[in-house]
Amino acid sequence: MKDSQLKSVITCDMEGRIETYNRGAEQIFGYRADEVIGKKRVSLFSPGLVVLEHVPTWLKKATEQGEFVSETVFLRKDGTPIAARVRITPTFKKGVQIGYCGVTELLTDADVRQVAPKISAMTRIFSWLVITRAPFLTAIIVPILIGAAWVAANGSVNPFPWARFFATLFAGIAMHIAANTFNDYFDWRSGADRQNNAYFLPYTGGSRSIELGLISENALFRVALVSLLVSGGLGVYLALTGSPAVLLFGLFGAFSSYFYTAPPLRLVARRGLGELLIGLNFGPLAVAGAVYAMTGQATLIDFLLGAPIGLLTTAILWINQFPDEESDRATGKINLVVALGRERARWGYPLLMIGAFGLAVYLALSHALPLGSLLILGGAPLAIYASRVIVREYARRTLVRANVATIQLHLVSGLLMAAGILFSGSLTRLLGL
Repeated sequence: MKDSQLKSVITCDMEGRIETYNRGAEQIFGYRADEVIGKKRVSLFSPGLVVLEHVPTWLKKATEQGEFVSETVFLRKDGTPIAARVRITPTFKKGVQIGYCGVTELLTDADVRQVAPKISAMTRIFSWLVITRAPFLTAIIVPILIGAAWVAANGSVNPFPWARFFATLFAGIAMHIAANTFNDYFDWRSGADRQNNAYFLPYTGGSRSIELGLISENALFRVALVSLLVSGGLGVYLALTGSPAVLLFGLFGAFSSYFYTAPPLRLVARRGLGELLIGLNFGPLAVAGAVYAMTGQATLIDFLLGAPIGLLTTAILWINQFPDEESDRATGKINLVVALGRERARWGYPLLMIGAFGLAVYLALSHALPLGSLLILGGAPLAIYASRVIVREYARRTLVRANVATIQLHLVSGLLMAAGILFSGSLTRLLGL
């Protein structure tokens, strides 16, 4: 059959996972059916920037209008770009949309550069937010804000050390970017991300930046190294200006960032060490490290102050491991959800909630922390909601509601706790306590 007569017919579910793939698709794209059915998503065939900017709009129009037709550029298995015309239609079962059908024909006489969809500057910038997983940087920003609120409320440094605060904040952000990019790099190299087709984009399964072609393996590794160097440079500045032991916090963070997924240690795969590292690094160590960086000293209470938010960060990791459980098990990534199995592991989530909020209440009522820190309880409704979802729907795709709620819970609870600590004196006077 001539190329101009070839016709690819591919169907997928609502998340883009390939369900059917005809002979024409094999000839056009170069993948065998057994390589992609149930294993890959249709984003595999488009350049990453096209996926980010155009594909969601195309699918939306197909659903609303009954079909969407466009010329575009697809990629063969060997990376060769091809000009094509695609017709996308929604698919239904018993009146409910269950996915999409894409019919592709080659444009043999078309110039790939002319039919390629335009990519805006904003999408190119957004691609770097995807690569670095920037929306998840709140996991380090929030505990640093809690530490800063504690320093300001105590008046331990007067005036407030703004320069040291921002150096601490950006050092933490750079370290977290290093952790995210090392994580993606080594999960891709180990096969954990390649095999994972059950993830909840964008909440689990990593950034998929290599898979989408947004960045190469080597470039991603360089991003991780540069981020680590930036964090280290800011750490040296903090050490030279009065907080020398901050380098110990930084070294532990660097060790954790790299060996969380890197061999030979691959701590994430060692039955709880990964969860422990996340809880420590994004809780007690982040808060106490921020306090030390700004004041030159840290006490036991500074570490305890970070424990509740550390447990809430662990909860994000915990619930995000549920959709990844099968691929993690297959690639030897034995975290606690894999070790326990999803049915038993679901109870770990409400236990983390009880631990986080219970500890915060204990520290406040024992006067170790100001009563204003109890504002963290403002996140309790989200904790209850997410706990109910995971207990009932731990093995379903609807669990994604709890994944989203857990991220919101961490942000809301952490910011409320920081605000409560910062304005505790005013709150106490207002309540007459």
